Amino acid sequence: MSLHPKDFQRLSRFIYEELGIKMPASKTTMLEGRLAKRLRALKLDGYGAYCDYLFSPQGRENEMVHLTNAVTTNKTDFFREPNHFTYLTQTAIPELLKIGTAERGKLRIWSAGCSSGEEPYTLAMVLSEFREQQPQLALRPQILATDISNRVLDIARRAVYHLDRITPIPAAVRRKYLLKSKDKDNPIVRIAPEQRAMVSFGRLNFMDEEFGLRELQDVIFCRNVIIYFDRETQERLVRKFCHHLLPGGYLFLGHSESLHGCDVPVVQVAPTVYRKPRS
Repeated sequence: MSLHPKDFQRLSRFIYEELGIKMPASKTTMLEGRLAKRLRALKLDGYGAYCDYLFSPQGRENEMVHLTNAVTTNKTDFFREPNHFTYLTQTAIPELLKIGTAERGKLRIWSAGCSSGEEPYTLAMVLSEFREQQPQLALRPQILATDISNRVLDIARRAVYHLDRITPIPAAVRRKYLLKSKDKDNPIVRIAPEQRAMVSFGRLNFMDEEFGLRELQDVIFCRNVIIYFDRETQERLVRKFCHHLLPGGYLFLGHSESLHGCDVPVVQVAPTVYRKPRS
């Protein structure tokens, strides 16, 4: 059973329209493999039948979440691209506090495309360390973490990780903010309660017209996400981010992402770090 080119075109067009993700013909085998489980779960005899179901009213209501989980990539790590966290604490936060953007010590950070939670919990640990070093600032971080995949959001909310996932976390930080399982045969840790409490999770599709965020953000992390979109979609998404970013706020992108040549209202202030002008 293989994915016919016509069915691939139907699916790739739908994925682009609904998720903004480009799916070139070179991804046929990948998409075929990822959807094979859905065919078995739905007891369908082919990809044509899957398309018919997906595009039906019932399929749009019930299958969209499974299609999203199948086609999105959720590669992430704790302390990924650590220079970003150094810039955040040494440059961005002091600058935000100096210009009064971080109002009365409140700091709002959005982890957009948070995957299974490693990035927002890294932010929680980094900010906990910063607060400990600068107690006079009375900093109150609020981290919003969103993703399109309910599957990875469920993992993130549990905040439980296998020991092999925490290798990038510095040993001193691990001792302070990770709780080990009492079961010696179960090599897992859980993020400590105070750091979990800093983070709130929600589902968000970047292709939605409105993101529904109630408050403007001081900092947005959206790393290794826009690389999956075409240039037009990247520009549109960054402009939407800026709509939710306070003047003087910062946008962090992934190491392989660039806004060079894009018509967007931010200026580059460091490698893959951008800032919204104050006026």
